[in-house]
Amino acid sequence: MKAITLLQPQKIIFGTGCIQTLVEDYKKLGFGKLFVLTAPPIRPLIEEALGDLQSVGVSIEVYQDIVAEPTVNDFKAILSCARDFGADSVIGVGGGSVLDVTKLVAAFINSEQHVEDCFGTGFIKAKGLWFACLPTTAGTGSEVSPNAILLDERDHLKKGIVSPYLIADAAYVDPKLTWTVPAKVTADTGMDALTHCIEAYTNKFAHPAVDIYALKGIQLISANLERAVKDGKDVEAREALALGSLYGGLCLGPVNTAAVHALSYPLGGEFHIPHGLSNAILLPSVMKFNRPANLKRYAEVAVALGCEPGKDDNETAQRGVDYIYQLAEAVGIPQKLTDLGIPQSAVDGMAKAAMEVQRLLKNNPREVTEQDARDIYNSLY
Repeated sequence: MKAITLLQPQKIIFGTGCIQTLVEDYKKLGFGKLFVLTAPPIRPLIEEALGDLQSVGVSIEVYQDIVAEPTVNDFKAILSCARDFGADSVIGVGGGSVLDVTKLVAAFINSEQHVEDCFGTGFIKAKGLWFACLPTTAGTGSEVSPNAILLDERDHLKKGIVSPYLIADAAYVDPKLTWTVPAKVTADTGMDALTHCIEAYTNKFAHPAVDIYALKGIQLISANLERAVKDGKDVEAREALALGSLYGGLCLGPVNTAAVHALSYPLGGEFHIPHGLSNAILLPSVMKFNRPANLKRYAEVAVALGCEPGKDDNETAQRGVDYIYQLAEAVGIPQKLTDLGIPQSAVDGMAKAAMEVQRLLKNNPREVTEQDARDIYNSLY
């Protein structure tokens, strides 16, 4: 069995209401200047916790103006705020963009490195401040991954920074924080989490130590996504999605994603389509493209999705692809790139940009050429 490295937060807390555990844990750490990154809709959900910390003398600065797809310059402005405040610890409460920026603020606040010099894997030189992540979507899995994504304005492409120093000291996954997420965001982020699990299970570097997370994540998300989209107050479905998303996040470091994510980056970079939605619209088409290259694994994915096995792996795998098309439609994912305002004339440029994301394409079970990328995009018109 090949070697694999599993790097995870020292502490992962899962459970409805566990934000209070964060408060009690933080009080014991001895920090005094906490920089909190969040978003306006989330602020009311954390006011009580922040007030509790302030009551014991913790000075708190809240930054809540993070845009959906943060750029390098956006990050630099936020980093400047954290430096001016003199933060000694950082907490992110939000979706993937908020958590990614949280990681980078903690890593770079006392560093002489520049973030644009660290795109790729392993370029951050040292651990930064203590930081914790609380996801409010089920979702990106960023709370437990070593990855952070920014939009590089220089070439309008989303790029990843991967480093063990971007793994949170603690992750608190409180499904209660997802209860108020709108149906559309629930659908987009749920499909993103499902993509993490499917791509981890079917890619060239899949491993038994990660397969267990990926398969369970597929089961939980596929069985509960439509329920949560239809009724955001369905506590059982929300908890299942949050756990499935956490499992997907645990796949990201050791195995990572593949062609769905690589092809989604140009959608976000050039057209500012949210990350989850970009993955959601591409997932069925990329699965259809990949299926012949890994029939056994795609058949196992189909069974995990809840499909009845067919007469052979080929038929079973196809049922899985069909199921994903149906699920995407059922939760309101657009079927065509034109529905997102992306003209077909953009396909050549997007295909060329996607080829730059070899960090992920190398994981794909089937080689993706520039023409293949064009074909996949064109199939969505």
